[in-house]
Amino acid sequence: MSKRSKKKKITKYKKYSFFNIGTLLFGTLFIYMVISTFMYMTETHITSYEVMKGTITGNYRYHALSLRTEEIVTASQSGSVRYFEREGSKVSAGSTVCSVNETGSLDPVLISDFVLDDKEASRLRDTMSSFTINYSGSAFQKTYDLKATMESSISEIIEQNSTGYVNVRNQCNAPTSGFVVYNIDGMETLKEEQLTSEVFDQTRYSSTKLRNQKNVRAGQPLFKLITDETWALYFPIDRKLLTELSDMKKIRFRFLKDNQTFTAPFSVIQNGEEAFGKISLDNSLVRYATDRFLEIELVMNKKSGLKIPSSAIVDRAFYRIPEEYVIKNADTDKEIALKVEHFAGDGSSKVSYITANVYRYENNEYLIDQKVLSEGDYIQLEDSAKRIQVQEKNLETLHGVYNINKGYAVFREITVIDENEEYCIVESNNVYGLAAYDYIVLDASLVKEDQIVY
Repeated sequence: MSKRSKKKKITKYKKYSFFNIGTLLFGTLFIYMVISTFMYMTETHITSYEVMKGTITGNYRYHALSLRTEEIVTASQSGSVRYFEREGSKVSAGSTVCSVNETGSLDPVLISDFVLDDKEASRLRDTMSSFTINYSGSAFQKTYDLKATMESSISEIIEQNSTGYVNVRNQCNAPTSGFVVYNIDGMETLKEEQLTSEVFDQTRYSSTKLRNQKNVRAGQPLFKLITDETWALYFPIDRKLLTELSDMKKIRFRFLKDNQTFTAPFSVIQNGEEAFGKISLDNSLVRYATDRFLEIELVMNKKSGLKIPSSAIVDRAFYRIPEEYVIKNADTDKEIALKVEHFAGDGSSKVSYITANVYRYENNEYLIDQKVLSEGDYIQLEDSAKRIQVQEKNLETLHGVYNINKGYAVFREITVIDENEEYCIVESNNVYGLAAYDYIVLDASLVKEDQIVY
C-alpha cells in the first residue's frame, strides 16, 4: 500500500474547548459547596434540648469526716510485732490484740492446708472494688493505701487460719473494750470546734498503716481502739444549703460505700464564717470503723417537674395589662388584641389595633412582650373613653426559655422549683409555659425572639 493511501485514512477529530457547559456546571457546583461549607463552619450552631420530666439527684454528695472516741495503744517495749485480731472487730477489755517479741524475731506460725474461703475472698474483692469505683487520678496516693490495706488483710487471714501460735509472749491487751483499727492519721483527738475547710482537703490527708510494721520501738503506736459507739459525720455546707437545712432536726442520707440509708439527728456547727453539717449516730459503727472519710449523699425531698439545663434560661421584660383593656381571642387563650394610641415624634397620634402573644395571666392581668408597646402609648378601653398609659412601672421580668417546636424561637415563661449548678426543675401544666417533649434552645444567649432556627 502506498504512502498516499495511508494518509487518506487519517481522520482528524474535532477539538473541544475546555470551557464548555459541563465545566461551567461543575465549577458552579464546586463554588457553591465551598461557600456552603464556609458558612456552615463560621455560623453559630443552635443546639436543641428535649424537655423531659425528672428530678435533680446526686446534688448533695460529700466526703464526710468521721470523728469518734479513739484511743491509741503504744508498745511498752521494742521488738517484732505480731497481730492477732482482725481490723474492725470488736474486742473486750483485756483481750490480746498483738504481741511484741523483744528478741527481734517472730515466733513461727504454723499453717497447714491454708485455703482462702468464700467469705475472705469476698472481703478482698469488696476492698478492690471500692477502690476502683472511687479512684481518682488526682489522688493517686490512695493506690499505696490500697496496697497496704490488702497486705494487712492477707496477714489477718493468715493469722486467723494458723493452727496455733508458739510461745506467745509479751501480749499487748486492749485496755478497754472497743473496735480495733490499725491505722492512725493524727485526727484521733480532733474536736468539732477545730474544724476548718482545710481539714476536708483529701489531697492533704495521709494515714499510717500500723499492721504493716514488722518491728516497733517502745512508745510507738501498735493499734487504735474506738471505745464509744456514739460518733458523728461532718461535712462543709455553703450559704445556700445552710438556708435549706437550718431548720432541719433530722436528715436522711445514704452511704455510697454500701448503699445503706439512715435517718439521724442533724445540726449545724458554726466555726467563725464557716458552717458544717453534723450527723449524729449511735449505731452501725462496725460497718465504717476503719474509714476516716465516707462519701455520703443527702436524700432530700426533691421536687419533680420538667428538667431543663440552666444554660437555656433567659430573663425578659413584659408589660402588665389589666384584663378589662384586653380584647380576647375566642379561638385561643394565648393571643389577645389591644386598642393602642401611639404618638409620633411630631406630636400626632394614631389609633390602631395590635395583636400580642400572652406570656402569663395572673391576678386579672395579662403579660405581653415589651417590644409590642412603647412607653407613653395609651391603651384604650373598647367602646369607652377610658384609657391607661404604658409606663415603666408596669414592667415585670420573667424567667423563661426559647421554645422552637415551630422552627422559630418563642419565649415561654418558667417557674423554677428546684435547681443545682447545671439543671433546674420547673413547674409543668402551665398553659403559657412548657410541656414535656417540647424542644427548647440549649443556650438561650445564642438566639432572639422569633429567630428562625434550623
